[in-house]
Amino acid sequence: MPDQPDVRRVVEAVYRIESAHIIGALARLVRDVGVAEELAQDALVIALEQWPARGVPDAPGPWLMATAKHRAVDYLRRQETYRRKLAVVGADDEVDEESEIVDALDDHIGDDTLRLIFTACHPNLTTESQVALTLRMLGGLRTDEIARGFLTTEATVSQRILRAKKALHGVAFELPPPGEIPARLSAVLGTVYLIFNEGYAATAGDDWSRPQLCEEALRLGRVLSGLLPNAPEVHGLTALMELQASRLPARNDHDGRPVLLKDQDRLRWDRLLIRRGLEALERAERLGVLGPYGLQAAIAACHARATTFERTDWGRIAALYQLLSHVTKSAVVELNRAVAVGMSEGPAAGLALLDELSAARRLVGYPHLPAARGELLERLGRLDEARTAFAEAAALTRNEAERELFRNRTF
Repeated sequence: MPDQPDVRRVVEAVYRIESAHIIGALARLVRDVGVAEELAQDALVIALEQWPARGVPDAPGPWLMATAKHRAVDYLRRQETYRRKLAVVGADDEVDEESEIVDALDDHIGDDTLRLIFTACHPNLTTESQVALTLRMLGGLRTDEIARGFLTTEATVSQRILRAKKALHGVAFELPPPGEIPARLSAVLGTVYLIFNEGYAATAGDDWSRPQLCEEALRLGRVLSGLLPNAPEVHGLTALMELQASRLPARNDHDGRPVLLKDQDRLRWDRLLIRRGLEALERAERLGVLGPYGLQAAIAACHARATTFERTDWGRIAALYQLLSHVTKSAVVELNRAVAVGMSEGPAAGLALLDELSAARRLVGYPHLPAARGELLERLGRLDEARTAFAEAAALTRNEAERELFRNRTF
């Protein structure tokens, strides 16, 4: 039998995998996401108490689900509305009551998970609460893990989750009406991509990236792809995350220092993730016109297909950014287009676009604008101006690894 610390790791790993299914199934019955999570947590505590002594069950996921179901039955028995709920499931006597309730939890696992995703990203919640609740309910992360991922305190995360549960009290645990699904799906995808981006390029702290957040976002994207197989933007987002995540092994050198795209060893890129990303992009393209995530995935695919930085199809990337700018009206997209134009048409052409952005003051305080200017100025031989631009970028960023990267360009 594994020792106790190993058993605890097994319990936590199983719970992380199964939590979304368990909470979704319980929430369908008890009609309260907060209560559903508490019941699922009860099952986790029971596993932590029993498994070290009795051993890990042969089927640990179903064991957790069965235990959580029985906790739900106990909960309903204590509620004033228990008899009304029995009428819904058609039970007549106490023995059959439990059987019917447990049977009612065995269906619609996919639908339950999808309902949980839409509930966690409900418009009643702030973006911060959506992210915290998604990582807690669907990722199975502990409060301290979420706090570490976003460089905040456990108390702050706990308050966000508590406020989210209060805001969702009385909200029906159901999929939104068909007319509301596109807008709600956009919020869901935005939440997942925000989690991924914070993992891929951390906005603050010592680490340039936090792979755990990327892994959680990728898992959520794959779940969504399975639940919504005919939604092109779901596959577009999944493709984008797979392709970007493929570069993670090469984004730091062996001493942990950041490595820019042009200097990365492409042999270290994850070929499996690239293949999965390209397949997801093909599915998105087959389903219809690419949206914002699909277009970004197509840009990432240009990098993934290029054997070297110099062989990258920068003209296509610039054209894709042009399309993306029409769709999103984003100043960051315009910045990226300027960089691509600087690669395809020359640094002077790219710098002219960046100067327009600067004059319009659309990205004030954004460190990657002066960093991009520094790169193009350096290529034009305007070295003093380039050093000044990189120094400005270093002063603006809140990420220590990135700051060091920019400082190294000032010499």
